[in-house]
Amino acid sequence: MARIAVVGSINMDLVTTVGRRPQPGETVSGEGFALVPGGKGSNQAIAARRAGAEVDFVGAVGDDVFATALRDVLSEAGVGVSRLRVVDGPSGIAAIVVDGGGENTIIVVAGANGRMTELTAAERQTIAAADVLMCQLEIPVETVLAAARHARAQGTVVMLNPSPVRDLPAEVWAEVDVAVVNEGEGERLAESLSAVPHVITTLGAAGAAYRGPDGEQLSHPGVPVTVVDTTGAGDTFTGALAAHWHEGPRTALAWGCTAGALATTKLGASASIPELAEIRRVLAETVGR
Repeated sequence: MARIAVVGSINMDLVTTVGRRPQPGETVSGEGFALVPGGKGSNQAIAARRAGAEVDFVGAVGDDVFATALRDVLSEAGVGVSRLRVVDGPSGIAAIVVDGGGENTIIVVAGANGRMTELTAAERQTIAAADVLMCQLEIPVETVLAAARHARAQGTVVMLNPSPVRDLPAEVWAEVDVAVVNEGEGERLAESLSAVPHVITTLGAAGAAYRGPDGEQLSHPGVPVTVVDTTGAGDTFTGALAAHWHEGPRTALAWGCTAGALATTKLGASASIPELAEIRRVLAETVGR
């Protein structure tokens, strides 16, 4: 069983469902509303745990009404929360609109996530004890760099999901062992990704592709499902991939594609992340594992 440290964000998602998303300046009637704990870091941590890994979460919540629910969703999933800080001010939130086709629009407000500006000694110990460090870009880049440097120095694999996409200093990329991107991110970051040993590109319903350090190419097809909401599907893919990275890219791709597809069949981010038994069942049906 892999041990994973996630240094990342945790948000409360404010999810509204609509028949179609409004145009600029337009008002439309919503069909439903839900509060769903999310955030790329939290989603990936829960996904990795449900895919069979031991996971510790390093992050921050505020001192507001959302904080307890955010902590509870991690602990109830079996994710370690001893490194989840409480800071003054609001927790992170994401305003999400999901249309009738399952596509979404997301606005993220960092809140407490933006105050993750340094790592404590205890948090560094958690990173050093992990097999894989997972990071995203919903916390300050300086913290991502510090975590990645410490992980590499301790022999921990550094997996970066560079989302929300942005240009990063070369010193960040120099610490990354594995990058997980979607097609748009891959195109924008192509030059930077050329220096990363392992690159996984998600292809939506078509599955995912892998490029290794020696130019090795692998792919895994998509898993046919009825899509309800794509929110969190990429995070679910990344978490499941990380949980099985130690088994090799081919197996990790199969786990990621299966878990990511299943995540699109329910509404919300963390609420849609599939359990281990469900992933195994679909894997057995689709790839004989």
